[in-house]
Amino acid sequence: MTVHFIGAGPGAPDLITVRGLKLIEACPVCLYAGSLVPEEVVAAAPKDARVVDTAPMTLDEILAEIEAAHADGKDVARVHSGDPSIYGAIGEQIRRLQALGIPYDITPGVPAFAAAAAELGQELTLPDISQTVILTRTTMKSSAMPEGEDLATLGRSGATLAIHLSVRNLRHVERELTPFYGADCPVVVIYRATWPDQAILRGTLSDIAGKVKEAKLTRTALVLVGRVLDASDFTDSRLYDPTHKHILRPKKKKKKLKESEDAAR
Repeated sequence: MTVHFIGAGPGAPDLITVRGLKLIEACPVCLYAGSLVPEEVVAAAPKDARVVDTAPMTLDEILAEIEAAHADGKDVARVHSGDPSIYGAIGEQIRRLQALGIPYDITPGVPAFAAAAAELGQELTLPDISQTVILTRTTMKSSAMPEGEDLATLGRSGATLAIHLSVRNLRHVERELTPFYGADCPVVVIYRATWPDQAILRGTLSDIAGKVKEAKLTRTALVLVGRVLDASDFTDSRLYDPTHKHILRPKKKKKKLKESEDAAR
């Protein structure tokens, strides 16, 4: 028996990995975060599977379901949204499973920041603009930020920021980041990326809070901050520059030269 932690992706049912879907199709028990995982994903569970929405449950109640499955020798698909390694709340579950001696594994999923970038149709790292993406959040009701991970500290880097779980804390985001990014720095708030009701709001550090308030977005949104979000004047990557030599390109040139010599004969 194994508990399979599965990242379901950001929302669109077809963005789950092949491995994750196959596990759901095979497991007789499926526990999923119903507020964030689309029903189409868990609909792939076997017809006679026990499918439980864990959104209203406590950790003890979730573990009780897993222990019951373990006693019956039944594999469990534990389905989380996005990628479970990022704000997935699997750490405390894993700690309990280790204490109980229950095996588990993890199947990654498409994270929200990657889905957001895809929906925006752009890259989050651009030469000369930003080569770093920081995934973070702000202090809210659920948990405080560790010392040294506040936005003011992270903002000194000038990196592209993907700020999770903070759409209700945008005034704080503005205050902390404006000294480093400028009031005119582009900000994008993407609500429920890849879901049918997805919404994208563009603004700056100075006005995004007002736009979000007007749109009445209060949860399930990712905040992206950085100059890459509206950059057009940046240097091309050297990866495809014809003057840039690397281990693969010389081989291709030699092959073409040999083909030319063979044709000449």
